[in-house]
Amino acid sequence: MCGIAGIINFNQAEEKQDLLGRMIGMIRHRGPDSAGIYLNGPAGLGHARLSIIDLQTGDQPIHNEDRTVWVIFNGEIFNYPELRKDLIDRGHHFYTHSDTEILVHLYEEDGPEMFSKLNGQFAIALWDKTKQGLLLARDRVGIRPLFYHHEQGRLVFGSEIKAVFADETIPRKLDPQTIADIFTCWTPIGVSTPFQGIFQVRPGHYALFSKNGFLEKSYWHLPYSSLEPKSRPLEEWVDELNVLVKDATRIRLRADVPVGAYLSGGIDSTYISSLVRNFFNNRLSTFSVSFADERFNECSYQEIAVNALQTKHHVINCQDEDIGNIFPRVIWHTETPIIRTAPAPLYLLSGLVRKNDFKVVLTGEGADEIFAGYNIFKEDKVRRFWARNPDSKIRFRLLEKLYPYIFTKENEKAGKFLTGFFKKGLHQTDSPVYSHILRWQNTSQTKTFFHPDFIAGTGDLEQFVSRFASTLPHDFMNWKPLSRAQFIENTVFMSNYLLSSQGDRMAMANSIEGRYPFLDYRVIEFACRVPVKFRMNGLEEKYILKKAAKGLIPEALIKRVKQPYRAPISSCFFRKPSPAYVSTMLSEHAIQKNGYFDEKKVAGLVKKSSGQNGMLLSERENMALAGILSTQLLDHLFISNFSQQAPYPNEDMVIFTD
Repeated sequence: MCGIAGIINFNQAEEKQDLLGRMIGMIRHRGPDSAGIYLNGPAGLGHARLSIIDLQTGDQPIHNEDRTVWVIFNGEIFNYPELRKDLIDRGHHFYTHSDTEILVHLYEEDGPEMFSKLNGQFAIALWDKTKQGLLLARDRVGIRPLFYHHEQGRLVFGSEIKAVFADETIPRKLDPQTIADIFTCWTPIGVSTPFQGIFQVRPGHYALFSKNGFLEKSYWHLPYSSLEPKSRPLEEWVDELNVLVKDATRIRLRADVPVGAYLSGGIDSTYISSLVRNFFNNRLSTFSVSFADERFNECSYQEIAVNALQTKHHVINCQDEDIGNIFPRVIWHTETPIIRTAPAPLYLLSGLVRKNDFKVVLTGEGADEIFAGYNIFKEDKVRRFWARNPDSKIRFRLLEKLYPYIFTKENEKAGKFLTGFFKKGLHQTDSPVYSHILRWQNTSQTKTFFHPDFIAGTGDLEQFVSRFASTLPHDFMNWKPLSRAQFIENTVFMSNYLLSSQGDRMAMANSIEGRYPFLDYRVIEFACRVPVKFRMNGLEEKYILKKAAKGLIPEALIKRVKQPYRAPISSCFFRKPSPAYVSTMLSEHAIQKNGYFDEKKVAGLVKKSSGQNGMLLSERENMALAGILSTQLLDHLFISNFSQQAPYPNEDMVIFTD
């Protein structure tokens, strides 16, 4: 895994080497092993390398035989040996053994159509010297990031926004619309980012930049459909799933360095680790995080998995104060406000991996999204069933199966509240966002803490829904409700939050590459074809995956009640002694100075948070606190106190010119 950056200027000659050096210096945490720059007329490409495949000759930028095509690449192409053989058979000559080099030759053969042949996770920048054009691309689901600023024939791009901001001519200012969106659905939407004028290449898209302008095109989409799959026994679906995930795991073990695995104690990561342990590697090292707060701790299940697999296991215990102490570093790497602290323990976890001299880990991420593992999918099903007879005295009690720890005699008041919450908008089953609207309504109430001037013109929830609905596929409402809910979850939450703030950013902060077998495009396309009754059977989530895992992982893990990954929030910032930055960032002076939030409302939240170490806050208030604090930190780190001087040196930089 690596970091890339570049400048293309068709307007005028520009000295790029120093700026590219600073851009790469900003993201050397992504690639500490080597660095290189390519300069050619209007183009400058920069690369920071994390050496995983072809340790000796794989440094970038890399070129084709006649040096007319150059590429920088962040990611892995897992099917590169097969593609390489085919390209050699077609007469291409290679000077490295890296997966990167197949890109320049595949481009020569297929141009932008090349991406349909790649099985990988990537952000690619390819300069065609002959055509004087740049090709940018991201993998199908957005595992690897790619940002850019485009203005009047000049394009600046990078793996992270901080690399783009190394250019002091680019303004740094928060975008009110995107910030409001994040306080509604957790993430930016579409090409937007939290900063004005900074955009992202969308997952499954490529972009062409030349003197004729900038054009982005889609090359892949989630293939949900209204068409019913051919009738097959469950056993055949399970067999196909096992074959696909096993092969997806096999090719993700391709590396010239050791590959470890995250082990959370859930089905997904245990299933992947079991495949590695039983079929590919008898000496697997696994890594997990435990919590001092038992509400979030899954250590007992992790122990079951470790005892069954007999891996060499490593654990880091996360205290509330650990999260509070590292939160500014987390925001430096997320480059976005977050309304949860969940990325922070994953930052610590990737640090544990690095400390044990690993660069690569497999994870179980993506299984919940593609095989319907979240409660939000069950809630949608229960509410639709309830809506057919809203006066029923029984149907709403299905909610008790989702939240048994709330619907108790001791929690009778909370149970009534939750029932009332899920009854809101019950009849609106024709809404394209029926599955998510309650969550968005709840989260969007955190926007009451904004200063009215800052979010003026950003629109209310109804306008947000209308704007989002306009981006949905034309046949979206013909799909099954579960497929609709999964599409929204996959395109909104998974791509822009799970794989970003909790995925790439927290791993690469410690120079760790995460690999995701469940997000192999073949597995995703298979999951989209699986009948909904096999994705969710009644209210049993991930039904087909549980069948596939049976006999491979401990039965106790298959039958356990799902525990979503979460982390404490307010207690991390107000447990005494509180981190010094918290009072500074949340002071009335700082709030008033930045102008994003209402200082009196924030002061009230801070006062309440300070009571009993923050344990008095509701879930919504906790989200508001995390969102406000992270927005203030974002301003502090990237606007008020940002330095264009790179935090990492580039003494090993190699310069190529043509």
